[in-house]
Amino acid sequence: MPLPGFPRQPEQASPLAGDWFAGAAGRAILDSEDDVVRLAAAERPGQPWLRLMPVGGLAAVGERELPLFVAGGYFHGPMRCALPLPLASESVGTVVLQHVADGSVVPEAILEESARVLVPGGRLWLLTLNPLAPYRARWLRQGPSASEPVRWRRRLRNAGLEPEAVSQGVGPRWKPIPNASLQQGAGLRAAFLLRAEKRVVPLTPIRSRPAISFQPGVPAA
Repeated sequence: MPLPGFPRQPEQASPLAGDWFAGAAGRAILDSEDDVVRLAAAERPGQPWLRLMPVGGLAAVGERELPLFVAGGYFHGPMRCALPLPLASESVGTVVLQHVADGSVVPEAILEESARVLVPGGRLWLLTLNPLAPYRARWLRQGPSASEPVRWRRRLRNAGLEPEAVSQGVGPRWKPIPNASLQQGAGLRAAFLLRAEKRVVPLTPIRSRPAISFQPGVPAA
Protein backbone atom coordinates (compact mmCIF):
# COMPACT_ATOMS: atom_id res chain seq x y z
CA MET A 1 0.00 0.00 0.00
CA PRO A 2 1.22 3.55 -0.69
CA LEU A 3 2.49 5.50 2.28
CA PRO A 4 -0.05 7.72 4.08
CA GLY A 5 0.03 11.21 2.68
CA PHE A 6 1.72 10.14 -0.57
CA PRO A 7 -0.96 8.31 -2.54
CA ARG A 8 0.79 8.32 -5.91
CA GLN A 9 3.57 5.93 -6.79
CA PRO A 10 6.28 7.21 -9.14
CA GLU A 11 4.77 7.15 -12.62
CA GLN A 12 6.60 4.25 -14.23
CA ALA A 13 7.36 3.47 -17.83
CA SER A 14 9.07 0.11 -17.17
CA PRO A 15 9.91 -1.55 -13.85
CA LEU A 16 12.68 -3.48 -15.68
CA ALA A 17 14.85 -0.39 -16.21
CA GLY A 18 16.33 -0.60 -12.73
CA ASP A 19 17.24 -4.26 -13.24
CA TRP A 20 19.25 -3.36 -16.34
CA PHE A 21 21.18 -0.60 -14.58
CA ALA A 22 22.01 -3.05 -11.78
CA GLY A 23 23.77 -5.32 -14.30
CA ALA A 24 27.29 -5.02 -15.66
CA ALA A 25 26.37 -2.94 -18.72
CA GLY A 26 24.34 -0.46 -16.69
CA ARG A 27 26.87 -0.18 -13.86
CA ALA A 28 29.60 0.67 -16.38
CA ILE A 29 27.61 3.79 -17.25
CA LEU A 30 26.84 4.70 -13.63
CA ASP A 31 30.49 4.24 -12.63
CA SER A 32 31.53 6.51 -15.52
CA GLU A 33 29.44 9.32 -14.04
CA ASP A 34 31.00 9.51 -10.56
CA ASP A 35 33.05 12.61 -11.42
CA VAL A 36 30.02 14.36 -12.89
CA VAL A 37 28.02 13.73 -9.72
CA ARG A 38 30.89 15.07 -7.61
CA LEU A 39 30.94 18.26 -9.67
CA ALA A 40 27.21 18.67 -9.16
CA ALA A 41 27.59 18.13 -5.41
CA ALA A 42 30.25 20.85 -5.18
CA GLU A 43 28.35 23.40 -7.25
CA ARG A 44 26.41 24.94 -4.35
CA PRO A 45 28.32 24.16 -1.15
CA GLY A 46 26.26 24.52 2.00
CA GLN A 47 22.94 23.90 0.26
CA PRO A 48 21.11 20.56 0.31
CA TRP A 49 20.95 18.71 -2.99
CA LEU A 50 18.86 15.85 -4.33
CA ARG A 51 20.14 12.81 -6.23
CA LEU A 52 17.67 10.39 -7.84
CA MET A 53 19.05 7.07 -9.11
CA PRO A 54 17.70 3.99 -10.95
CA VAL A 55 19.21 1.52 -8.44
CA GLY A 56 20.44 1.42 -4.87
CA GLY A 57 23.93 0.68 -3.66
CA LEU A 58 25.68 3.68 -5.25
CA ALA A 59 28.19 5.42 -2.98
CA ALA A 60 27.17 8.71 -1.38
CA VAL A 61 28.86 11.78 -2.88
CA GLY A 62 29.57 15.01 -1.03
CA GLU A 63 27.75 16.50 1.93
CA ARG A 64 24.11 17.49 2.38
CA GLU A 65 23.09 14.87 -0.19
CA LEU A 66 19.59 13.38 -0.22
CA PRO A 67 20.03 10.15 -2.23
CA LEU A 68 16.90 8.29 -3.39
CA PHE A 69 16.58 5.33 -5.74
CA VAL A 70 13.58 3.74 -7.46
CA ALA A 71 12.47 0.22 -6.51
CA GLY A 72 9.06 -1.42 -6.48
CA GLY A 73 7.30 1.73 -7.58
CA TYR A 74 8.66 3.93 -4.76
CA PHE A 75 11.69 6.06 -4.00
CA HIS A 76 13.88 4.63 -1.25
CA GLY A 77 16.75 6.01 0.82
CA PRO A 78 16.68 8.07 4.02
CA MET A 79 12.90 8.04 3.47
CA ARG A 80 10.40 6.00 1.45
CA CYS A 81 8.08 8.11 -0.66
CA ALA A 82 6.33 8.62 -3.96
CA LEU A 83 5.41 11.60 -6.12
CA PRO A 84 5.06 14.34 -5.18
CA LEU A 85 8.29 14.20 -3.18
CA PRO A 86 7.88 15.17 0.49
CA LEU A 87 10.15 18.19 0.02
CA ALA A 88 9.26 21.85 0.29
CA SER A 89 9.16 23.87 -2.91
CA GLU A 90 12.42 25.71 -3.66
CA SER A 91 14.30 23.80 -0.95
CA VAL A 92 17.32 22.32 -2.78
CA GLY A 93 20.11 23.98 -4.72
CA THR A 94 20.89 21.13 -7.13
CA VAL A 95 19.03 18.12 -8.50
CA VAL A 96 20.84 15.21 -10.16
CA LEU A 97 18.60 12.94 -12.23
CA GLN A 98 20.81 9.94 -12.89
CA HIS A 99 18.90 7.80 -15.39
CA VAL A 100 15.67 7.65 -13.37
CA ALA A 101 13.92 9.17 -16.39
CA ASP A 102 15.31 6.46 -18.70
CA GLY A 103 12.41 4.10 -18.08
CA SER A 104 11.87 3.98 -14.31
CA VAL A 105 9.81 7.19 -14.07
CA VAL A 106 7.84 9.15 -16.68
CA PRO A 107 10.17 12.01 -17.76
CA GLU A 108 7.61 14.82 -17.65
CA ALA A 109 6.54 13.95 -14.09
CA ILE A 110 10.04 13.90 -12.61
CA LEU A 111 11.16 17.04 -14.47
CA GLU A 112 8.18 19.00 -13.15
CA GLU A 113 8.90 17.78 -9.62
CA SER A 114 12.58 18.65 -9.95
CA ALA A 115 11.71 22.16 -11.08
CA ARG A 116 9.38 22.55 -8.11
CA VAL A 117 11.97 21.69 -5.45
CA LEU A 118 14.83 23.67 -7.03
CA VAL A 119 15.60 27.15 -5.72
CA PRO A 120 15.41 29.94 -8.32
CA GLY A 121 18.70 29.84 -10.20
CA GLY A 122 19.33 26.25 -9.06
CA ARG A 123 20.52 23.70 -11.56
CA LEU A 124 19.31 20.31 -12.77
CA TRP A 125 21.98 17.85 -13.90
CA LEU A 126 20.35 15.32 -16.22
CA LEU A 127 22.27 12.13 -16.99
CA THR A 128 20.47 10.07 -19.60
CA LEU A 129 21.05 7.39 -22.23
CA ASN A 130 22.11 8.28 -25.75
CA PRO A 131 19.80 6.65 -28.35
CA LEU A 132 22.42 7.13 -31.10
CA ALA A 133 25.17 5.22 -29.29
CA PRO A 134 26.22 1.71 -30.45
CA TYR A 135 25.93 0.79 -26.78
CA ARG A 136 22.12 0.95 -27.16
CA ALA A 137 22.19 -2.66 -28.36
CA ARG A 138 22.87 -3.61 -24.73
CA TRP A 139 19.62 -2.04 -23.42
CA LEU A 140 17.17 -2.51 -26.29
CA ARG A 141 14.00 -4.36 -25.21
CA GLN A 142 15.40 -4.72 -21.67
CA GLY A 143 13.55 -1.86 -19.96
CA PRO A 144 15.46 1.41 -20.44
CA SER A 145 14.36 4.02 -22.96
CA ALA A 146 16.30 6.90 -24.51
CA SER A 147 15.68 10.25 -26.21
CA GLU A 148 17.88 12.62 -28.18
CA PRO A 149 19.10 15.91 -26.62
CA VAL A 150 16.69 18.02 -28.69
CA ARG A 151 13.70 16.22 -27.18
CA TRP A 152 15.10 16.56 -23.67
CA ARG A 153 15.56 20.30 -24.17
CA ARG A 154 11.89 20.57 -25.15
CA ARG A 155 10.85 18.66 -22.03
CA LEU A 156 13.08 20.80 -19.82
CA ARG A 157 11.67 24.05 -21.18
CA ASN A 158 8.12 22.77 -20.71
CA ALA A 159 8.99 22.13 -17.04
CA GLY A 160 10.20 25.73 -16.59
CA LEU A 161 13.93 25.02 -16.91
CA GLU A 162 16.43 26.58 -19.31
CA PRO A 163 18.76 23.92 -20.80
CA GLU A 164 22.31 24.49 -21.97
CA ALA A 165 22.85 24.58 -25.72
CA VAL A 166 25.36 21.71 -25.82
CA SER A 167 25.23 18.30 -24.13
CA GLN A 168 28.34 16.38 -23.05
CA GLY A 169 28.91 12.72 -23.83
CA VAL A 170 30.03 10.36 -21.05
CA GLY A 171 30.41 6.62 -20.52
CA PRO A 172 31.43 3.67 -22.71
CA ARG A 173 31.27 3.55 -26.49
CA TRP A 174 31.27 -0.18 -27.21
CA LYS A 175 32.41 -2.37 -24.35
CA PRO A 176 30.98 -2.18 -20.80
CA ILE A 177 34.08 -0.48 -19.41
CA PRO A 178 33.69 2.79 -17.44
CA ASN A 179 34.86 5.92 -19.26
CA ALA A 180 34.63 9.09 -17.16
CA SER A 181 35.97 11.58 -19.72
CA LEU A 182 33.54 14.18 -21.02
CA GLN A 183 33.26 15.23 -24.66
CA GLN A 184 31.39 18.03 -26.40
CA GLY A 185 28.15 16.63 -27.74
CA ALA A 186 26.70 13.19 -27.06
CA GLY A 187 28.57 11.62 -29.99
CA LEU A 188 28.77 7.82 -29.71
CA ARG A 189 28.99 7.73 -25.93
CA ALA A 190 26.47 5.57 -24.03
CA ALA A 191 25.10 8.53 -22.08
CA PHE A 192 25.19 12.30 -22.01
CA LEU A 193 24.94 15.14 -19.51
CA LEU A 194 22.53 17.99 -20.09
CA ARG A 195 22.28 20.75 -17.50
CA ALA A 196 19.43 23.22 -17.06
CA GLU A 197 18.75 26.14 -14.72
CA LYS A 198 15.51 27.08 -13.04
CA ARG A 199 14.36 30.41 -14.38
CA VAL A 200 14.40 33.27 -11.91
CA VAL A 201 10.98 34.94 -11.87
CA PRO A 202 10.33 38.17 -9.91
CA LEU A 203 8.10 37.63 -6.88
CA THR A 204 5.84 40.51 -7.93
CA PRO A 205 5.65 41.16 -11.67
CA ILE A 206 6.00 44.86 -12.43
CA ARG A 207 3.43 46.10 -14.89
CA SER A 208 4.34 49.01 -17.11
CA ARG A 209 2.16 52.05 -16.54
CA PRO A 210 0.30 53.46 -19.52
CA ALA A 211 1.70 56.71 -20.85
CA ILE A 212 -0.30 59.85 -19.88
CA SER A 213 -1.40 61.98 -22.79
CA PHE A 214 -3.14 65.35 -22.83
CA GLN A 215 -5.71 66.32 -25.41
CA PRO A 216 -4.90 69.55 -27.29
CA GLY A 217 -6.80 72.58 -26.05
CA VAL A 218 -7.59 71.15 -22.62
CA PRO A 219 -5.90 73.24 -19.90
CA ALA A 220 -4.05 71.37 -17.20
CA ALA A 221 -5.44 71.69 -13.67
